[in-house]
Amino acid sequence: MPTVRLFAQAREAAGTGTDVVAGRTVGEVLDAARERYGPGFDAVLATCRVWCNGEPATHADPVSEDDEVAVLPPVSGGCA
Repeated sequence: MPTVRLFAQAREAAGTGTDVVAGRTVGEVLDAARERYGPGFDAVLATCRVWCNGEPATHADPVSEDDEVAVLPPVSGGCA
């Protein structure tokens, strides 16, 4: 099963930074993660970028057991 890596608010909403989630496509993996982690995670996911193996991903992209799906919330900040 693909490994899901969660960062920042996505990690906080899910309660974990790494998990293994079943799915044949990025979309199926994200749907399973939504179901597992609930509405708080779903709300954060709506603002996130998703990458597969270090490349921008779409929901239709296929995944295999060795793939890594990363969920990256927007980053804010600036100079002090």
